[in-house]
Amino acid sequence: MANYSLKVNDKTYSFDVTPDTPLLWVLRDTLKLYGTKYGCGIAQCGACTVHINNLPIRSCSIPIEKVNSKSIVTIEGLSKESDHPVQVAWEEEDVPQCGYCQSGQIMTAAALLDRIPNPTDEEINTAMKGNICRCGTYSRIRSAIKAAAKNMEP
Repeated sequence: MANYSLKVNDKTYSFDVTPDTPLLWVLRDTLKLYGTKYGCGIAQCGACTVHINNLPIRSCSIPIEKVNSKSIVTIEGLSKESDHPVQVAWEEEDVPQCGYCQSGQIMTAAALLDRIPNPTDEEINTAMKGNICRCGTYSRIRSAIKAAAKNMEP
């Protein structure tokens, strides 16, 4: 066991876990932040996506020792009132069906719009290709990203 310190959603936490503990389990089991989902456990589905130093990262496969002292944002920290433009567009475009993949999809989309404020279809497809939606809402996801981009324009 080792002591680690994480800044998650603008709060600093310290805890003891083994160095190889995946960040996902610290978020869910230790910090009780259940919005980040376990999907595949091998960084292939995107359900566990969080932002680490503003980059979308799969939390299921990154050990806690690699993120010590870094800034982490989960779906719970993306906005205080679930009013981030991507979250609003997700509702307006009626994206969620079962909802399981949605936090990872939203976190990936928000990171995309931070990097590319007005992405093309190709840029959206490239950024989102690693996020699997078993319900097949891909066209609504693309529409929501475009709507969020318009809502974010100055």
